[in-house]
Amino acid sequence: MGKKHDAGEPEVSESEQLLFGGPLRYDMGWNQHRDAFLELNFRAMVTRLPALLASAFRLAWQADRGAARVVLAAEVGRGLAQAVSLLAVNSVLGRLIGGGVLADRLRGAVPALATMAAVMLVAALLRAASTYATGRLEPKVERVATELYLERAAAVELAAIEDHAFHKLLDTAQYGASSARRMIVYSTRVVNASISLIAAAGVLTVLHPALLPLLATMTLPSAWSALTIARRRYESFHTWVQHARAGHLISGLLTEPAAAPEIRVHGVGPFLLRHYRAMSETAEAEQERLARLAARTGLIAAAWTGIATVATYATLGGLLLAGAMALAVAGTAVIAIRTGSSSLDSLVLEVNQLHEEALFVGDLQRLYVEAAERAIPVGGEPLPEDPREIRFENVTFSYPGEAARPALDDVTLTLPLGRIVALVGENGSGKTTLVKLLAGLYTPDRGRVLWDGVDAATADRRQLAERIAMVAQDFKRWPFTARVNVAVGRSSAPLTEDRMTASLAEAGAEDVVADLPRGLDTLLARQFNGGHELSGGQWQRLGIARAAYRRGRILIVDEPTAALDARAELEVFEKIRALASAGQTVVLITHRLASVRHADLVHVLDQGRLVESGTPDELLATGGVYAELYSLQAEQFTTRVPAPKAG
Repeated sequence: MGKKHDAGEPEVSESEQLLFGGPLRYDMGWNQHRDAFLELNFRAMVTRLPALLASAFRLAWQADRGAARVVLAAEVGRGLAQAVSLLAVNSVLGRLIGGGVLADRLRGAVPALATMAAVMLVAALLRAASTYATGRLEPKVERVATELYLERAAAVELAAIEDHAFHKLLDTAQYGASSARRMIVYSTRVVNASISLIAAAGVLTVLHPALLPLLATMTLPSAWSALTIARRRYESFHTWVQHARAGHLISGLLTEPAAAPEIRVHGVGPFLLRHYRAMSETAEAEQERLARLAARTGLIAAAWTGIATVATYATLGGLLLAGAMALAVAGTAVIAIRTGSSSLDSLVLEVNQLHEEALFVGDLQRLYVEAAERAIPVGGEPLPEDPREIRFENVTFSYPGEAARPALDDVTLTLPLGRIVALVGENGSGKTTLVKLLAGLYTPDRGRVLWDGVDAATADRRQLAERIAMVAQDFKRWPFTARVNVAVGRSSAPLTEDRMTASLAEAGAEDVVADLPRGLDTLLARQFNGGHELSGGQWQRLGIARAAYRRGRILIVDEPTAALDARAELEVFEKIRALASAGQTVVLITHRLASVRHADLVHVLDQGRLVESGTPDELLATGGVYAELYSLQAEQFTTRVPAPKAG
């Protein structure tokens, strides 16, 4: 059963509570988008229309200047053609309804009819040109906006990607690119409808001033209805975006290769399906609520429009009966009213759509701004060309929103370069956090990370990253070829066979590649045709080859042999020792303390604090934490299981 998490708010499904620990709804009372959608009223819409059109034109101009010019010229031309057409209609009606011989009246109407035909032909040609140019513009605008989104998202600090609020902005902003594409279509329609409306309004004003305000009253109810419905949709989208992401997550798990074995062995499929259904039903209830409100709003608007239409045509009839308007003029007025009403309806609808899409493009633009603020800094103090050591001085670091105990607490230690330095400690001791600070992925809350006296916080981050190669415990298994999985270690470098061969040899990964059906060109993604999957140990070797391909001055290796057997583990550590012998610095994190015996220096961490430092032999002799952990592991191999007694 669901439960309410606040009075008046939607019911929280059992699935939300069980799988995600609570409601997956954003509180729009504090959400930064609330002001944006509350501004969605008629006055704001009209006020912002020039800015919206300018924004759409800038996007189009950036994507394809030639197509942007064609669209603008074609839509302006179509609007002017409609104005000329209305004037020609008035001339035709005046000739036909006027006095005189019918044949003379028909002959008199021919020039106006010819003008109408020519205008219709020109309008058709302009429409075709606009359709073609808009079709060229739409995908280009979406690509440009998407590229900017991805470029900015890829350039932010790791802490921003891990931040809940920033990730929510990433979620909503991703729709901005498709909204930018749709803005082009709506903008062209707005330009056309605006010019058509101006033409119809000008004709009505000339015919009789009373008709113009009546035209406006016919369309205002539909404007109110469209804006109200759009405001509700926008608010609902932002409130439910996280819920929608969770539903996609559950459905994706059912078809994910990594989860497939456990789903089948443990019978998880029905469980996930049940919760997917529950999540979907909760979302469907929200859509039903929106549909119910939209129907009610539409009925109210339709009633208002009906009353306004009756009043408009009653006024027109009164003017005819009073002799204040000729029959020919009345006929033209009817056509102008219908044309103007249609144009105004279209204008309100398209401006509303344009405004709504602009709100999502606004999310994208907010991402651009915030991503720029949280981007990895460019430039900075140069690092020493050949540093002797990296020193952590009183470094403290906590992950945002996590427990009170920091991940690293007042840590001071030295990493001499050109050596093998091992970081040892139980899970949660802060080893991985320390190497992420070393790699510049985080900056300390307090303290400094110094490269021969140069503070990493003020150093050139590009230079720092250039010197680091990392094989993380959870390194990315790219769904590309084996060649790319290695070469992505230094994607900016030319992809050469010599460098590839040397990297595979350094990692001992030649046999892994040799066993692949197409060698380095084998696709390592089973979900694609011809794809192949590697074992954990094979992936581990490719990960090390990737780090070797990068050729960083400092190699950070986090649990490099976790998925390897004993023989392969020994070979990998031999390769790591060879790298250090060649002058490369190796920072090693491992639970296999027997492998640490070859390190030049060992730092032991416990609950975020440095508790011991020294060579392996020194630490064994002192009998501290390292010696205790070493003895515990050694006992696993020396303790004999008693043989069963003979019966």
